[in-house]
Amino acid sequence: MVALHCSLGSGRQWTKLAAALGPGTPLIAPDLAGYGGNPGSFDLPTSLAQEVEDLSAALSEARGAIHLVGHSYGGAIAFKIATASAFSSRIRSLTLIEPVLPTLLKESDADRRLHERFVRLSRELYCDLWNGSVLEAIDKFSEFWRGSGAREPLPPAARIRMIEHAERLAFDFTAALAEENPIVAAASLRVPTLLLSGGRSPYMTQRIVQRLAAVIDGAELRHLPDAGHMLPLTHAGVVNAEIVRHIAGADELARIPLMAGQPMTEVIRLG
Repeated sequence: MVALHCSLGSGRQWTKLAAALGPGTPLIAPDLAGYGGNPGSFDLPTSLAQEVEDLSAALSEARGAIHLVGHSYGGAIAFKIATASAFSSRIRSLTLIEPVLPTLLKESDADRRLHERFVRLSRELYCDLWNGSVLEAIDKFSEFWRGSGAREPLPPAARIRMIEHAERLAFDFTAALAEENPIVAAASLRVPTLLLSGGRSPYMTQRIVQRLAAVIDGAELRHLPDAGHMLPLTHAGVVNAEIVRHIAGADELARIPLMAGQPMTEVIRLG
């Protein structure tokens, strides 16, 4: 399994997932460029394609078929790997936890407003970071992703960690907003796909998951009404159990001939 973390995170995000998988399923959880113990190069990625290129060494460590998991910005990169990379043919299953694919929301007037809100946030963050107002940028970033969750202050350790990597946010937003035709790429997916969302997350990411569920053939949607955007951490028990179940099903499917007929998207509310 390969698992990709969210913005301002690190591969340590997946510690509990590794425990849930057990020793029989090796987990590769790399730090994205500019995060954790990976300083990256002088020129950080400004597109999802460049993110995939930077991860090529870590992805090459995986042997055989890959079960791919991604959360938030890591979910957008996982989507790119599964749809448009040299590794796409090796993906056996895909799990996307509220992937940040805002350009998917440019088709309708209602969804376009969500995209435009995200663009405005990115511009505000760019200005704050350019002017050295890192704390203001972190506060705006945190407020957006808190969605309708409780307004609790960030723990000091988490705040310090976010400040250390705050400048990386400009690159993440640029890459996510530069992705073109994600709806076409989503429709081309032909691997077992699990989509997870939280009812207290920003509506933008909930809507992205809904749109993906509508176009990815056979996708499963799991919705946790009381969870927020950080559900892989706050609801790790439920989320990790769903991931383990999903990859087991994909492994079983790989061992049997495909059955005729078009599978229906299954929507289950958890919690």
